[in-house]
Amino acid sequence: MADRRLDTMLELSRVLDLTDEKGSLCGKILADLGADVIKIEKPGGDKSRNIGPFYKNEANPSNSLLWFTYNLNKRGITLDIEKKEGRELFLKLISKADFLIESFPVKYMDNLGLGYPNLSKINPRIVMTSITPFGQIGPYKNYKASDIVLMAMGGFMYITGNPDGPPLRVSIPQAYLLASSHAAAAAMVAHYYRQISGEGQHVDISAQQCVLAELTNVIPLWELNKSVLKRAGSHMAGRWEGIKQRLLWPCKDGYVIFYVMGGVAGARTNRNIFKWMEEEHMAPDYFCNFAWEDLDMTQQTEGMQQLIEKPIADFFLTRTKDELYTEGQKRDIIIAPVSSAHDLLTDPQLISRNFWTDVWHDELGVNIHYPGPFIRASETPIKINRRAPLIGEHNLEVYEGELGLSRDMISSLRESGVI
Repeated sequence: MADRRLDTMLELSRVLDLTDEKGSLCGKILADLGADVIKIEKPGGDKSRNIGPFYKNEANPSNSLLWFTYNLNKRGITLDIEKKEGRELFLKLISKADFLIESFPVKYMDNLGLGYPNLSKINPRIVMTSITPFGQIGPYKNYKASDIVLMAMGGFMYITGNPDGPPLRVSIPQAYLLASSHAAAAAMVAHYYRQISGEGQHVDISAQQCVLAELTNVIPLWELNKSVLKRAGSHMAGRWEGIKQRLLWPCKDGYVIFYVMGGVAGARTNRNIFKWMEEEHMAPDYFCNFAWEDLDMTQQTEGMQQLIEKPIADFFLTRTKDELYTEGQKRDIIIAPVSSAHDLLTDPQLISRNFWTDVWHDELGVNIHYPGPFIRASETPIKINRRAPLIGEHNLEVYEGELGLSRDMISSLRESGVI
């Protein structure tokens, strides 16, 4: 008999999620792919429930929008694995799990007797993924780190900011989101290996390394040009020595991405933008017959670059983002708007792909607008099945329905602070 067709990629998989805000996105990605992700919190709730912003600015553990976002599609139970009875219950859950993800300090799980060597004896197929600031080994392994520390030590801040100013951090925390996405991908690679070999393994994720991995152009620039990538602000970094090539341009209602470049594509775009400017009587006379095909950025001077860019900058200030983008597409000009949050919510491309999704919150009595699937899969589409769990919402479902504990036992465990 043929195997039953799965509705989701990880439909038959179970994930135990012990992470805090450092790793919650990893569990959400696996949940979106269809795994049964059980979020395990200490009794009273995970500390990340207290991180804002909050729904209607009402600060309480049940209203954290960060919690809502990164724990969507998960079930939730409470369990204190620092207590003996809690560890015994956890080991029962491990015996039926496929993945474990955690973001505790190095050796925390080992000191509880719940490290990978012990867990793999109970379940040799378990894939355990650990997310920490600097990884499980090395001189920094026991260091704590916030987002700004990791963005600095991962090298990202060195190339972010204006050339005459200090290094800058991206405003929304990114380091642990990068670590979580790398962790989800790594867990899937380990899952593939398990399907072939039958063996699980321990996946060690360093958030610092994940930040560094995003700097993919830093090393090639050195190898090819012996050029150290530095902060360039609104200009393109590391492309040409001796000139500043503007990348971010202000316009009437925001910013657009555009740059003057050489080559065939550059000649077409440059000619078309100046033709448009000429129609609007904003093109300088000295560029009416300019030979754009001969523009060689390797020979370009700073003075000539500024001579080209200045009239473009003046022209952009007379048009909105939408006007520049829409008309630019018609005229075969390489240009793109810098989208605000409002732009993204009303973006026709995202709307056409059903990206934005309303999720019903019965405890609030409202639908909340969420970012939707991060991918589209024709055979196993991503589904949003549930809002983020309330504290201990699925305790009975898991402890009674799946582990077979009696109501009296569950009450006793609750009274003793185990669940």
